[in-house]
Amino acid sequence: MRRMVVLVFVSLAVTLLGTAQPGPAAKPSGDRQFDRGSGLVLSSLTSVQIDNLVLLGKVWGFLKYHHPTVTSGELQWDYELFRILPEILAAPDQAAAQTSMIHWIGGLGPVQPCGNSCATGDKDGPRIGHVLTPVPMLALRPEIAWIADEALLGKELARALQYLQQNRTAGKQFYISLAPGIGNPSFDHERDYVGVKFPDAGFQILALYRFWNIIEYWSPNRNIVGEDWDGVLREFLPRLALAKSSEEYQLEMMELIAQVHDTHANLWSSLSLRPPVGECRLPLSLRFLGQSAVITAVASQDLSAVGGFKVGDVLTDLDGKPVENLLQSWSPYYADSNDAARLRDIARAMTNGPCGPVTVRIRRGPDLLTVATKRLPSAGMTAITNTHDLPGDTFRLLSDQVAYLKLSSVKAGDAVSYIQRARDTKGLIVDIRNYPSEFVVFALGSRLVKWSTPFVEFTQAELSNPGAFHWTKGPLLQPAEPHYSGKVIILVDEVTQSQAEYTAMAFRSSPHAMVIGSTTAGADGDVSKLSLPGGLRTMISGIGIFYPYGKQTQRVGIIPDKIVVPTIEGIGAGRDEVLEEAVRQILGAETSIETIKALAKPGR
Repeated sequence: MRRMVVLVFVSLAVTLLGTAQPGPAAKPSGDRQFDRGSGLVLSSLTSVQIDNLVLLGKVWGFLKYHHPTVTSGELQWDYELFRILPEILAAPDQAAAQTSMIHWIGGLGPVQPCGNSCATGDKDGPRIGHVLTPVPMLALRPEIAWIADEALLGKELARALQYLQQNRTAGKQFYISLAPGIGNPSFDHERDYVGVKFPDAGFQILALYRFWNIIEYWSPNRNIVGEDWDGVLREFLPRLALAKSSEEYQLEMMELIAQVHDTHANLWSSLSLRPPVGECRLPLSLRFLGQSAVITAVASQDLSAVGGFKVGDVLTDLDGKPVENLLQSWSPYYADSNDAARLRDIARAMTNGPCGPVTVRIRRGPDLLTVATKRLPSAGMTAITNTHDLPGDTFRLLSDQVAYLKLSSVKAGDAVSYIQRARDTKGLIVDIRNYPSEFVVFALGSRLVKWSTPFVEFTQAELSNPGAFHWTKGPLLQPAEPHYSGKVIILVDEVTQSQAEYTAMAFRSSPHAMVIGSTTAGADGDVSKLSLPGGLRTMISGIGIFYPYGKQTQRVGIIPDKIVVPTIEGIGAGRDEVLEEAVRQILGAETSIETIKALAKPGR
């Protein structure tokens, strides 16, 4: 038995050293064979072909980030896929496909034993609060147990992949680097093939493999996707390979990307195809409260077009279809981290459609009404803000005891002025139901703490250990003068996303802080942009963002200390019930509701 193992290993080493195989193909810059198309046409796929293509997708991705000939940039790796695809499609069974992959790997060039230059992965280990040991500890390990699965790969292919894993060397990756000073992945040399005409089965399979493997190896939130990621590869393989038009390809990619549940990861280049589609819309602003689509504003220069609508009405049917049915139909195309963000995004697009007449049903109190109206070009409407903060000045005193600051128009250079103007108040309301106009985490946050204060930890990728993410310490808030010593009330809701969530985390670390509102969008961390075949563009959250001690924020969002959600009645009456609660927390429960409503009245 021992002799048999040795012989297998020697055979494997000869293959990987390339002594019996042709040398690698042309370098990326000189390989132009498939610039005009892959040449692959598919009308159907058998179950055997699907099984083999799923395996190829995993092997192709593993080699992309582990084989030295690929990681050094010596091959146009996308085109190597097109060279192997016909052989895999022609394989009559799993064993034949495995043999093709073994020969393919052998032809990629020599892989010498790494010796003293072997890459080493970080070790698992405990953290104690914000203090990390000098050796980075793994937060997420590579999910590569499958490379030892001989039932899946066969003995030789399994040994080949394990050899590559064990003999990978430390250094740069050709298709990925880490952004300087930040550390989120930068997806280098990923061509967008904007000149390729779609449909093209080869490039559509490439798009699936590229995105799937980027999530598999470079998403810090891979472990909380919530989907069987291998199952996603299998499900979308025939859907993308057999897409019969450019539009169908883009919609399938949109649904694939939505499986990641990352609000940063929409198919941003193709939102005009995301349902509902149309050049016109109703001149209304909607917001979901639970499953109710509530009208929060009416805006049009043609006021006759919107007769019959009032703020506080609930839209129940559109174009003869119940809202709940529309939500079920559209949701798969919305790549959002949680339901709050998904409903927010659907609400913004919900009345899009063809220009002209439309029938809408609404609920007003106990009554159901039918309104005959029309969709109008957006250019003819008065702009409606998508934030929920107060209109008007960035900073104001709601009373001599209550200061208010909204971040949608904040200036970092005015941070000292804001604090000085608020210094004699009992409480400062920081409204982050918006996106900050400037980065003020330290300019303002440092004036809300009394001592050096941690508020965040990161996880970052390991180039030498694809799929691994290690813990890194985040920055500290260092106290600075002038210091604000009153209560700090932070307002958040589903509009609060990314930098806004990061800012809320920082300000929350103040010893006198309280977060009020509802769940935020759950998409934090610097984004990493990604090109896909056909000129498509997407992004992912590129760094894991956690509270100190490792509490998750992605998909979860910023959970308020006190949950306050506006009511339909409150919206109809023109109240800001979240701001009202903030005022109550500062002035005390004994303060009359009339006083609170007057101070918190929008537009005052």
